Amino acid sequence: MKTIKVIKYVFSIVGAALLVGAIILYNNTTSFLERSETAQGTVVELIRSRSSDSTSYYPVVRFTAAEGQPIEFRSNSGSNPPSYNRGEQVTVFYEPANPQDAMIDGFFSLWGGAVIAGILGSVFGLIGGGMVLRGVIKGRSKAYLQKNGVEVHASFQRVEQNTSLTVNGRNPFRIVCQWQHPQTRELHVFRSDNLWFDPTDHISQEKIPVLVDEGNLKRYWVDTSFLPKLAG
Repeated sequence: MKTIKVIKYVFSIVGAALLVGAIILYNNTTSFLERSETAQGTVVELIRSRSSDSTSYYPVVRFTAAEGQPIEFRSNSGSNPPSYNRGEQVTVFYEPANPQDAMIDGFFSLWGGAVIAGILGSVFGLIGGGMVLRGVIKGRSKAYLQKNGVEVHASFQRVEQNTSLTVNGRNPFRIVCQWQHPQTRELHVFRSDNLWFDPTDHISQEKIPVLVDEGNLKRYWVDTSFLPKLAG
């Protein structure tokens, strides 16, 4: 299904971009701290910022730079409840050449952007990368079985919906078949790859070809090439 292909690549790209952004933010903050000076400041105001679903409070800090000029700036990081109180004393890092470029000495103020970008990037990257990796492994397994697998003919049992996967409110279908090993007499149940249409009306045969790895019968591939191709 094209939607899944789009999702996995979009998630991978977004995850990579966020991780790159996290590295850039980390390096920028590290560079800023290396060239900055410190001063004691006072929180003089808390600016309330409202969005569609939340409210945050951004502290406004006043301090005196080394050359004696009074500086006032609003922190780039806000929170709810407020992390600071009016009149609270805080340590400030500021750029000597441009004192307005200042940050409160607090973990979230300094590193919050990099941490958030890093967490989101990791989540998106793991989901997208995991989907891509799963597809690659699945493709290699299929290619291996097509070259080295043994074909058995399993008895068609039913068509089921894979409720563990939902895309756009839809669940894919799978063909379920079973085969009894002639030597061990053990019964093996095989399920096809996900199909994004109901194949019931297109299954006329009682036997379904399945490629299996004789050394590991849990490694198999149900051949559904007899089904019509779903139009794109």
